[in-house]
Amino acid sequence: MTSIAESTVGFAPDEIDTAAPTRAARLKWVVAVDDALPAGLAVNAAICVAAATARAVPGLLGPDGADRGGTVHPGLPWAGCTVLAASTEQLRTLRDKASGTLGTYVADMPGLAQQTRVYDEYLARLRDVPGSELGYLAVGIVGPRNRVDKLVRRLPLLP
Repeated sequence: MTSIAESTVGFAPDEIDTAAPTRAARLKWVVAVDDALPAGLAVNAAICVAAATARAVPGLLGPDGADRGGTVHPGLPWAGCTVLAASTEQLRTLRDKASGTLGTYVADMPGLAQQTRVYDEYLARLRDVPGSELGYLAVGIVGPRNRVDKLVRRLPLLP
């Protein structure tokens, strides 16, 4: 079985520069979300794709930080993450193009994922649907800045 989630995309330790602006990072991270989803479902889709991405892409999260009182707060994406709006058709096209783009990591959330509360049921339903018939609620991409910019050209920020 081939997985689009398999990744060799990431930051080497010497590339992580938390003192630099996000635009200076070699890789760019975007999450495109179905613009027709209600707010709660859109946020859910974005968070799910982000969780998969953060787990798979080395160096994406910065170090933990402590406040003045000593409470430690988990590391956040030091290179940033842009959340964009896209139509259902744009999400499919974006996913397909990004999956074929060298040096990119792609995480997607098929619509089936929000149709059940049991993960094994989701996996069983997913096995029954040809990939060409899946609809997507969100697509996350990490890759070279110029390639990602070209893929998401003209997609607006999620309002």
